[in-house]
Amino acid sequence: MSGAGILVTGGAGFIGSHYVRRLLGDPDLGDVRVTVLDLLTYAGNRANLADVEADPRFGFVHGDICDAAVVDRIVAAHDTVVHFAAESHVDRSIDRSDTFVRTNVLGTHTLLEAARRHHGEDAVFVHISTDEVYGSIARGSWPETDPVRPNSPYSAAKASSDLLALSYHRTHGMDVRVTRCSNNYGPYQFPEKVIPLFVTNLLDGRPVPLYGDGGNRRDWLHVGDHVDAVELVRRKGRPGEVYNIGGGTELSNLELTELLLDACGAGWEMVRRVADRKGHDRRYSVDCRKIAEELGYRPRRDFGTGLRATVDWYREHRGWWEPLRGQPC
Repeated sequence: MSGAGILVTGGAGFIGSHYVRRLLGDPDLGDVRVTVLDLLTYAGNRANLADVEADPRFGFVHGDICDAAVVDRIVAAHDTVVHFAAESHVDRSIDRSDTFVRTNVLGTHTLLEAARRHHGEDAVFVHISTDEVYGSIARGSWPETDPVRPNSPYSAAKASSDLLALSYHRTHGMDVRVTRCSNNYGPYQFPEKVIPLFVTNLLDGRPVPLYGDGGNRRDWLHVGDHVDAVELVRRKGRPGEVYNIGGGTELSNLELTELLLDACGAGWEMVRRVADRKGHDRRYSVDCRKIAEELGYRPRRDFGTGLRATVDWYREHRGWWEPLRGQPC
């Protein structure tokens, strides 16, 4: 089997599906073959890929990244892996950390081993990670050279997979590149995350939960800017390097809540204060100078415009999110 193709793990999920559409909509890529490998857990949805299903360059495999036989067969036919598949919800990782270790660490190892066996130093492996691996920072921003200091089982599992992936570059000479992004938002995000959770609740006249004092701060990145950056890293990034990806809009949860209430035409009476979660990082902030200077990345979506468009998308696509409300996580 030919190895000329791109395998996107977790490609039926929120960010992965945007990346697949990004690839197949790029005229510069011509007849590139794109295959999605996705287990279709609660956050993976074939409906996210409905607009590319008929593309002859697109393929889908329903499978588990921890299944060595399935992974071995698919990776043999793809010399590039862009690895989005992960358990990613911090709250669930506190109660069910074993699932996070299995998927994020063992699944990543299974993919790396298959890429090493079939393609060796010719393999390109882009590993998608998160700013949460750095821990919490009171002031300033993390450069890629800062050590990882994860505080939740989720971020610890992601940090472990980052280090494992980078070790395959240093030990086996594989072309591994790691990206660490800030909080994403946009269409098709499963409504367990704060923006779609708040929006869908408010559209249904339900209250929204605000953790603690609402002072936790995050940088917000539109998913379209994120996948553009990932594609820059895949095409032009340097082997063995880590690239931070940020959106340039830092908000406290209180500030974000106010914007969401306003966008949905609701008031503060819809907010319910809830106990803060365990190990809740106070602030994240990534230094994005490296990807800007090396690869020319700049976020292009204005947060205010992007947020309004996202709220409008959920308002207009009830048929997508309403069936997900009662779905077990």
